[in-house]
Amino acid sequence: MELAEIEAALQCDRTATVAQRDQLRRDLNDIIAAAADVATDDEHDHEGATIAYERSRTPALIEQADTHLADIAAALAKVDAGTYGNCETCGRAISKERLEARPAVRTCIDCAR
Repeated sequence: MELAEIEAALQCDRTATVAQRDQLRRDLNDIIAAAADVATDDEHDHEGATIAYERSRTPALIEQADTHLADIAAALAKVDAGTYGNCETCGRAISKERLEARPAVRTCIDCAR
């Protein structure tokens, strides 16, 4: 992939991730509002466990989206600096296949293990 293609892929990924994170935030607000509307006892109500699960799962997914956005921003900064494709841990080149599969990746496969 050429740098222009990589940058375009990163920008597209960023747009999709922001949209996903924003939807997750709306979902979390809906979950909180729904929980406030009913008196649930998570221990005894068959729906309570689902509400508790979703209420803990959704913030974790938002955090993952935020982390991915930081990775995308770092990758775009590397494109601008001319250092894109170098492992942050060992400094070696990240394989072309890994970069194509995960354009925002920060480390080579050896350092990721």
